[in-house]
Amino acid sequence: TVSSVMMICFVNFVCILFLKFIFLIVTLFDSFQVSAFQWIQAMIFAIEEINKNQNLLPNITLGYQLYDNCVNLPIALRAAIALLAGMDEAVDDFSCNGPSPVIAVVGDPLSSHSIAAMRIMGLFHLPMVSYLASCSCLSNRQEFPSFFRTTPSDAFQVKAMIEIVKHYGWVWIGAIASDDDYGQNAIKALIKEVSAFGCIAFIEMVPTVFKKEKILQIVNTVKQSTAKVIVVFSPQVEFNTLVKEIVKQNITGRQWIASEAWSTSASIAIKENFHCFGGTIGIAIRRGTIPGLEHFLLQLHPDFNSDKRIIIQFWETLFACKFSENSSQVNSTSRICTGLEDIGSIKTAYTDVSELRSVYNVYKAVYAIAHALHNLMSCENGNGPFENKTCASIKHVQPWQVLHYLKEVNFSNHLGERVTFNENGDAMAIYDIVNWQPSNDGKIQIKTVGLFDETVKEANQVSLAEEEIFWNFESRKPPESVCSKSCQPGTRKASRKGEPVCCFDCVPCADGEVSSELDSIECIKCLNDYWSNHGRNQCVSKELEFLSYEDAMGITLTAMTILGTCLSVAVLAVFIHYRSTPVVKANNSELSFLLLISLTLCFLCSLTFIGQPTHTTCMLRHVMFGISFVLCISCILVKTVVVIMAFRATLPGNNMMKWFGVSQQRGTVFFFTFVQSLICIIWLVTSPPTPAKNTKYFNSKIILECDVGSVIGFSFLLGYIGFLACSCFLLAFFARHLPDNFNEAKFITFSMLIFCAVWITFIPAYISSPGKHTVAVEVFAILASSFGVLFAIFAPKCYIIIFRPERNTKRALMGSIISVSRFTSCSILYECH
Repeated sequence: TVSSVMMICFVNFVCILFLKFIFLIVTLFDSFQVSAFQWIQAMIFAIEEINKNQNLLPNITLGYQLYDNCVNLPIALRAAIALLAGMDEAVDDFSCNGPSPVIAVVGDPLSSHSIAAMRIMGLFHLPMVSYLASCSCLSNRQEFPSFFRTTPSDAFQVKAMIEIVKHYGWVWIGAIASDDDYGQNAIKALIKEVSAFGCIAFIEMVPTVFKKEKILQIVNTVKQSTAKVIVVFSPQVEFNTLVKEIVKQNITGRQWIASEAWSTSASIAIKENFHCFGGTIGIAIRRGTIPGLEHFLLQLHPDFNSDKRIIIQFWETLFACKFSENSSQVNSTSRICTGLEDIGSIKTAYTDVSELRSVYNVYKAVYAIAHALHNLMSCENGNGPFENKTCASIKHVQPWQVLHYLKEVNFSNHLGERVTFNENGDAMAIYDIVNWQPSNDGKIQIKTVGLFDETVKEANQVSLAEEEIFWNFESRKPPESVCSKSCQPGTRKASRKGEPVCCFDCVPCADGEVSSELDSIECIKCLNDYWSNHGRNQCVSKELEFLSYEDAMGITLTAMTILGTCLSVAVLAVFIHYRSTPVVKANNSELSFLLLISLTLCFLCSLTFIGQPTHTTCMLRHVMFGISFVLCISCILVKTVVVIMAFRATLPGNNMMKWFGVSQQRGTVFFFTFVQSLICIIWLVTSPPTPAKNTKYFNSKIILECDVGSVIGFSFLLGYIGFLACSCFLLAFFARHLPDNFNEAKFITFSMLIFCAVWITFIPAYISSPGKHTVAVEVFAILASSFGVLFAIFAPKCYIIIFRPERNTKRALMGSIISVSRFTSCSILYECH
């Protein structure tokens, strides 16, 4: 329907040329939208302002014609077709000849209408400058070559919203959009942007035609979703039906992100909706000021003598009355309009100039066309942009010529804001970021709390006054909106099967792996000498483990070593002090002294196994262990042989002892020890023991140990000791029944039994004990076998020497063997030694 047709022809009663605008407006079905009428008045104000400006378009009068799209696509298309087909009435003036050429269209405010209209107008290169259509699809120059707009594209609006969402770390968001080109293209852009850092919990489309079932289904989705942040791309008309249902069901605890289509809607931002929609953050068209507009708006008065019937309709709507001239519409309950009502006395969307956003875009659209005409008029022949460098004739201007100059428009308005269009016909993207806050009078105040400016560096495109933002939550802080909370350092994200990537479980890093950042996708393995700490968020040096003098086990073994050494030295001192007594003489004092010295060395060698291994201690521990034990066992073996030979030498006609005297005994001990020394030298020269780091038992620890180097060398060393020990044990075992008074074969047998038992038991214990316990087992075996030899051989003798001195005489030793002459010979033989 055509609400009204209005034209202006004269300026100062001089008209050289009359150029006409077509202005497409929007009303709410059969109701009259007051804010849309303010848009009309803003265009008229801009045209009159331009017509009065002799510097911009001198001697040119601009006119206009209005079409109402009635929020109905077929009606909007009918207006476009009528315009192009010349069906509209041309009003001639007495000083203007011929029909007024239509040079541009200001509108349509709806994206879907603009798309449909431009598919027709684009064929005739008729430029359209929209003040509200923001669908990013309209930036396609192939489909819409003559479309321009003073409102930014939704592509930038989505980018602005995304910057806000990213700023607050919201990665789990819901999306609602109108089921039209505007909503569908916005959702498509939103999905693309969000996929780079988060997920969309749900997408719902608001029907353009009211459907109760669909509205209830959307509300149910919002209610059940865990997403606390919901982005809405929808004109206020469609979204208002959803708002009412959300308020009715009292759905709170949601942070709404509003598109420019409803972020400043006075019909939604009302007191009744605040408990559900308070704190809404919205993207709003840049607010501007238009000097003189308020005075112009207040000068409006009804005029029945003109064809401006739309003013009559506006007046009746504004004051809820009827003019008597509309007698057919007046009833007993209707108030009569006088035409003298004061517009300034009531506060309406028409008189409110504090938030000029859409109006400001209308104002810029008119001036953009005027500047295009100005540039067209300023063309010099021979330097023109058209064929053969010609210029357009202002008297016969064509829409396609205006289209050319619109593409090159670039001027600054009275606010210092630059007005220009990019290659896609889009204006520079500058948005206000608004926040719905409670005001002192109980209403909702839409406050500007930030700015998005696409022209600055990407890192600074969004600026927010965060301290001024109102959050409609109990905490008065920004909400969290995540499907799964961030994985802390020490864990990694593990996706849930069949769910979006934002829904995940946090799995602790495995031992030896760490993650030091939030939401790590994988854990990083620590280097060989490092291990994960308790929190799995840092690699720390592995604990060094060795048998230390400072831990309880090391202290105990050290104390036992010192005790064994002291006892050996004490026994040696006793034997030296009582070396002339029969007990010492009868036990071959020289071999006893050497045996006690070797036992002292056996005890002391265990100290080389305690403490942090070094090259010196690794070589020294095995050499000392091998040589001292061979020396010890060699002495015991020779003592055993001497006992057996001494017994055999008492038999008639047997003179074996002359072949195994003191020199032979010394030589035998030296030979056995030399063989072990030779094994050690070859071992140390070819492949000596070295300090090594062992991690095969404990991943979290480094066991410092001595690598034996040559296993063959180590085996020969142990095998040789074992061979001598077994030989000694067998000899002593066969001589165990010799008379007790001067035969120590029984004690040697017992000591060798302890020795062999300890070292046989040592083998499985050594293999199965990890870490420092391996070394502890070895030290314990050394100490146990040394103590066994010391006590088994020398304890009975020390007891007699110290506690039973009356038995430490020749008579006492020989008292019980008088009846056996061979024993006397043995006794005399021992004394000779």
